[in-house]
Amino acid sequence: MEALIPVINKLQDVFNTVGSDSIQLPQIVVLGSQSSGKSSVIESVVGRSFLPRGTGIVTRRPLVLQLIYCPLDDREHRSAENGTVNAEEWGRFLHTKKCFTDFNEIRREIENETERVAGSNKGICPEPINLKIFSTRVVNLTLVDLPGITKVPVGDQPEDIEAQIKDLVVKYIENPNSIILAVTAANTDMATSEALKLAKDVDPDGRRTLAVVTKLDLMDAGTDAIDILCGRVIPVKLGIIGVMNRSQQDIIDKKDIDEQMKDEAAFLQRKYPTLATRNGTPYLAKTLNRLLMHHIRDCLPDLKTRVNIMSTQFQSLLNSYGEDVSDKSQTLLHIITKFSSAYCSTIEGTARNIETTELCGGARLCYIFHEIFGRTLDSIHPLAGLTKMDILTAIRNATGPRPALFVPEVSFELLVKRQIRRLEEPSLRCVELIHEEMQRIVQHCGNEVQQEMLRFPKLHEKIVDVVTQLLRCRLPATNVMVENIVAIELAYINTKHPDFHKEAALVPSLLKTDNDPYSQPRRTNTPRNNMSPQVSAHNAVNQNQQQQQQQQQSQAQLQTQQQQQNENHDQNHVGENSTGSSWLSNILPPAPNRPDSIENSASNTPVHNNIMVSPLKPVNLLPDVPALHNPRRLTDKEQKDCDVIERLIKSYFYIVRKSIQDSVPKAIMHFLVNYVKDNLQSELVTHLYKSEKAETLLNESDHIAVRRKEAADMLKALTRANHIISEIRETHMW
Repeated sequence: MEALIPVINKLQDVFNTVGSDSIQLPQIVVLGSQSSGKSSVIESVVGRSFLPRGTGIVTRRPLVLQLIYCPLDDREHRSAENGTVNAEEWGRFLHTKKCFTDFNEIRREIENETERVAGSNKGICPEPINLKIFSTRVVNLTLVDLPGITKVPVGDQPEDIEAQIKDLVVKYIENPNSIILAVTAANTDMATSEALKLAKDVDPDGRRTLAVVTKLDLMDAGTDAIDILCGRVIPVKLGIIGVMNRSQQDIIDKKDIDEQMKDEAAFLQRKYPTLATRNGTPYLAKTLNRLLMHHIRDCLPDLKTRVNIMSTQFQSLLNSYGEDVSDKSQTLLHIITKFSSAYCSTIEGTARNIETTELCGGARLCYIFHEIFGRTLDSIHPLAGLTKMDILTAIRNATGPRPALFVPEVSFELLVKRQIRRLEEPSLRCVELIHEEMQRIVQHCGNEVQQEMLRFPKLHEKIVDVVTQLLRCRLPATNVMVENIVAIELAYINTKHPDFHKEAALVPSLLKTDNDPYSQPRRTNTPRNNMSPQVSAHNAVNQNQQQQQQQQQSQAQLQTQQQQQNENHDQNHVGENSTGSSWLSNILPPAPNRPDSIENSASNTPVHNNIMVSPLKPVNLLPDVPALHNPRRLTDKEQKDCDVIERLIKSYFYIVRKSIQDSVPKAIMHFLVNYVKDNLQSELVTHLYKSEKAETLLNESDHIAVRRKEAADMLKALTRANHIISEIRETHMW
């Protein structure tokens, strides 16, 4: 059992060498209010005066003190080099290799180290000072002296000094492997003890809390501490031990601690004779030693488990940093191959480590194609930016100086091409998004490749440059192909497209409307399919002479019949209007001869009849000049022509949009994505492996080398700690 504390000291040495506090070792933490006597208790246990003393806050950094019993025949800790072969006691700090045999020098070193880090004006610092004291008179203990709990800041202490000290104290006492030594002065009320309050917060069951009552000789006259020491005021599970400290005057007079021990024993025998054997500094040292040994025995199994877990973690960490590079050419080729495979597998979705928080790689490309690009095209309306007056103006411009009998084909092609061009910009934007995503995939090539990239920053930078250059050189070809896809659609308006052919078949139903004033008489009159053109013209002239108000209708019928006769005799007297009628007939399915074909032709009388010269009112040419900035109400004929053009534009636009929505992703995949996948490794080999600077690409970054060394040292320390614990287990010491 006695050998357990040296084992913990060895473990503490092991972890101190690597500067790690990740393993919480068993230790005794001393806490109490400012000037409650914490430092005096520790000095009494050591038997030497070596701690800074004074009024106010003196302990401003945690002091981790390891007491090691070292008999004169000990050869493990004594050496001739340090001059400790025959020394009875000496001290050694972690931050210096010097051995101190003069305890006054130890005090000055503590003061200097405290001022170096915490300053010289009452500031505190959480960084601990590690001190070992080897002696023939001490028991094996590990103590932690903490700054005293204070309320009011002094000197250059910050306003939140109370919270800072409390956080520092809690950090040490919440360690489940620590024993809490709560120090309280006997001349204060135990119910107001800050030390006991903090101890109860972190150890509500009191299984690892021991109370120490100091300054028993300073209690008011007529009072005693019997109830306190017996646990009647505040019970403490591990007990309450009373001690008598040196006064400030004793310290000034340099009163010896051995003499103080004698005075303490005499005081206890005189004042508390029944409790003298269970109080005092010697009993406190033995109790602490016993409690610490039993606590270590209980903590070692969990400690061994913790050491094994950390060994596995640091072994994995060390493996991730890789070993030193011996063959740089082979290593470089291996990294290039692994990066290319990881890049391609990320695009294909076959990577080993698949992201679960966001879309990346090939899934992101699919999202751009079908969600972003597809929805953008679907949001483009076929008639966006196209007004009725735009359509009517295009129709009139396509007919030139002649009035239009039919909707000209040129106006349809002009307007539909204008709308198709609007699909080019989102298509090129889709190329940019895919290019950006291909660049971003470099950052999603798997943890293994990323670790190699972090290990060799120059290689990582060069790989990114090669991938960026490869993507950049493929961007113009992809853009040209996408532009050509749109240009192909603009080059030839296929009015014989099967889907468009069906839509065009509905045009006659648009041209034949119920509100046509010339169709009403035809519904009631006798069919005229047997009437010759000459008789129809004669009847129209007679009717015009009899009824002046029907002149417009008669002229329309005569013009329609004349047009029919010209078509029957293949005489082209209408110029561009005949051409305009032929393009609709080309896209319409052939219709059988119907008796009312002349009537149907008459229903398509151009709108210019509505503005013909009338003998009833004067002529005004100004309103006949179209102006887009002065819109007017469309006539029925103009409205019908616009409706026909709009419907045909919609139909053909949907066909082209569907084609582009299918062709653009295919072109991008072929010219950009698949090309990069197929040629990435060869490009990397050409620019990296065969370059003159291939050797310099595998120079490690400084922080990776430092981390590898730290991980290796920590793994070595954990292996040694595991070996020490295993030796104890083999000797059946717990």
